[in-house]
Amino acid sequence: MKTPTLPPTTHQPQKYTGPSAADVLAQRKQFLNPGIFLYYKNPLMLVEGKMQYIWDETGRRYLDGLGGIVTVSVGHCHPHVIAAGNRQSELFQHSTTIYLNPNIGAYAEKLASKMPGELKVCYFVNSGSEANDLALLMARAYTGNYDVIALRNAYHGGNAATMALTAHSTWKYNVPHSFGVHHALAPYPYRGPFGYDDAEAGRKYANDVKEVIDFATPGKVAAFVAESIQGVGGFVEFPQGYLKQAYEHVRAAGGVCIADEVQTGFGRTGTHFWGFETQGVIPDIVTMAKGIGNGCPLAAVVTTPQIASVLSRRIHFNTFGGNPVASAIGKAVLEVIEREQLQENSLKIGTHILAGLEALKAKHEIIGDVRGKGLMLGIELVKDRATKEPAKAECIQVLELARDMGLLLGKGGLHGSVIRFAPPMCITRADADFMLEVFAAAFSQVGKPAA
Repeated sequence: MKTPTLPPTTHQPQKYTGPSAADVLAQRKQFLNPGIFLYYKNPLMLVEGKMQYIWDETGRRYLDGLGGIVTVSVGHCHPHVIAAGNRQSELFQHSTTIYLNPNIGAYAEKLASKMPGELKVCYFVNSGSEANDLALLMARAYTGNYDVIALRNAYHGGNAATMALTAHSTWKYNVPHSFGVHHALAPYPYRGPFGYDDAEAGRKYANDVKEVIDFATPGKVAAFVAESIQGVGGFVEFPQGYLKQAYEHVRAAGGVCIADEVQTGFGRTGTHFWGFETQGVIPDIVTMAKGIGNGCPLAAVVTTPQIASVLSRRIHFNTFGGNPVASAIGKAVLEVIEREQLQENSLKIGTHILAGLEALKAKHEIIGDVRGKGLMLGIELVKDRATKEPAKAECIQVLELARDMGLLLGKGGLHGSVIRFAPPMCITRADADFMLEVFAAAFSQVGKPAA
């Protein structure tokens, strides 16, 4: 098998003249929190990016298959986004919402135009953790209830309140905010009790939400929180009908429904602009971050006027949320998605990749499941397809082999055995073919052929 070759690019990276990777690693070990983890046996140092490609300090180029953990949506250093941020930085960098500034209003109107139903009121913050924290506050203030239902295998952020929602032992500390949070069965067709072959799987998983309400809460809840496709949990796509019926149970118990679109939003699923739309529902509150700013620390909560009004009961604001520079960047990201038809590209390229992965699954026993939508795809690796024993070491080996060939990927899942692929949405058919060639070469070295 020939070595896969990256598609050509016209971009010429600058010659790197900074400290060595060894010096940067030593500095990091001395001065940064040891809880910050690194990928790869030999940590990778990245110094430049352009659209779907990134370069290390030696000048070697890679295809970014994880988009900075689903953060770079329209491409690294996209010229339109960079120009918008630079123009505003040279004019006026900071203004809190206690003053008027045209950028935040223009951006809020543009973002609201992408939302269905009555989801027309925006509140800007700086991260997905903040957005989910604020969504919880809104839900509890609006309903007067306290209990919240989240899902097992979920991840919603790194602060105390959102860590309480998280049900993923890799990321979860023992936080007191877990009081009042209940976790329902993950609608995980590959590993759960109701599989892909069960036409009623969505309804059956949603029934567990009803059981949690009936037996673990006072019968009244503040909110139900779910990612539209579980991200850190391994790009788990819910069976059809799940969110619709779960939402019905929650609303009947006095709660509101929160959609976490931090990883699924902004056209990444291809068929729809928002992940929740793939399930045919409209939530009451939507949280978003990561791809919203293409790398800029920007996040948002969007809700209805009725729910938003509860925050007027007290003084509440965010110092940096929706500042002029972030707002200019956020609006520019939406403009690029529209002008370059990146949602459509996600569908076209994602469909091609998914078909290629299905073909590889037929050849390689180690691939237990292939799933996802658009450019949010997961490959779950197993030691044995019958027992579904997670292939954790093999997953790491595939990531290392892919890096050696010039492709950067992510991993996730409760057992760390799911390869995650979520590149910038500007990738091309040639990039997709390169990625499939890398996978073919990697899987030929890991595991055994399918029978």
